[in-house]
Amino acid sequence: MQDWVQLLVRWMHMIFGIAWIGASFYFVWLDNHLVAPGKDKEGKGLAGELWAIHGGGFYEVAKYKLAPPRMPDHLHWFKWEAYSTWLSGMAMLALVYYLGAQAYLIDPRVASLSVMEAVALGLTSLIVGFICYEGLLRSPLRRNGAWFGVVLFILLTLFAWGLFQVFSPRGAYIHVGALIGTIMAGNVFLGIMPAQRALVKAVEQGTAPDPRYGAMAKLRSTHNNYLTLPILFIMISNHYPFTYNHAQGWLVLAALGAISAFARHFFNLRHKGIVRPWILVVAFVALATVAYWVSGRPAAVAVSAPSVSSADQASTDKHAAVAVQAAEPVQNSAGGALTDDQAMALVQVRCESCHAAQPTDPLFAAPPAGIVFTQLADIVSRKAQITTAVSTQYMPLANRTGMTAEERQALLAWLAAK
Repeated sequence: MQDWVQLLVRWMHMIFGIAWIGASFYFVWLDNHLVAPGKDKEGKGLAGELWAIHGGGFYEVAKYKLAPPRMPDHLHWFKWEAYSTWLSGMAMLALVYYLGAQAYLIDPRVASLSVMEAVALGLTSLIVGFICYEGLLRSPLRRNGAWFGVVLFILLTLFAWGLFQVFSPRGAYIHVGALIGTIMAGNVFLGIMPAQRALVKAVEQGTAPDPRYGAMAKLRSTHNNYLTLPILFIMISNHYPFTYNHAQGWLVLAALGAISAFARHFFNLRHKGIVRPWILVVAFVALATVAYWVSGRPAAVAVSAPSVSSADQASTDKHAAVAVQAAEPVQNSAGGALTDDQAMALVQVRCESCHAAQPTDPLFAAPPAGIVFTQLADIVSRKAQITTAVSTQYMPLANRTGMTAEERQALLAWLAAK
């Protein structure tokens, strides 16, 4: 049942996110494509207009400088896309990373945390990070877009580095994404919506709207637009452990976030008729440089058996027994290549607690991704996936079964020969 709940919430999060980001992209595109209104519309208070064709029909869109002379009968508010995305995202954070903290958030090789400590740290980090952004936005620095972006980038990078000191790499990444999502939703709730309500109220009362509200709303909307590509990367990053499990995974995240936001700048300029292809060239070269750098040093943390609380003697004995069983195939190989039987034995001890038809690890009711290792053919058929998971230390999750560096090297060598 838990898997079905996660599937439903993840599916909803994706749908809401598409609606929100799609609306963000569209309105920035629309605003940047507005042209001066025709002579027949002079004196109507229009800031610009746009003609478009889509789905077999013509569309005419006009934007007022501040507000129309009277309130229309039907006015659509773009807010629930943002709120629904944030709420479903927080639900996913709770379902996967908080309820499953021992598998996805806590890594004993990084820091010995209880589940409550990890959850408290995660939520506190989001609150502190959001307060820092709001303070920065309300400072005079907001008037300088370039410097504001630099300072925000530095703050987010420090935030990522700090999370890497307490959480698993994957858990750290998702909390950076949660912070960015919280900032974006906060921009809607604290800035964009109040500005729109003020505009509507002014029209209803027949007074002139305060232009400051619209200016701040436009600024927050622009920030959201540049944050979309970085957060989309984080949403899919859990499928690519070579990014977050790198020795400097936090720096990889910072680099990819900066590159994607910079690439977004090209399209925002292009909407205004300013074409600067060198931006995309620089972004591509930077991405290729990061890819080359990451491919040379994937390991994020030293491989060792997970620390186990002395208060839980039964758990300690279990880990010790697992370590002895797993070490035998490697020791028996006497420094040579593993035999098929030895490789199978190693995988059974280190991996089958999760990847079995009926997992013995209490965190999983079913094998993750439906992957089971009941026979040698199962391992060989997933050679590429296992190689990536083992070399990047993504698996075993948080090294719960205590796989050693020697075991990883021996298994990788065996896989390479297959």
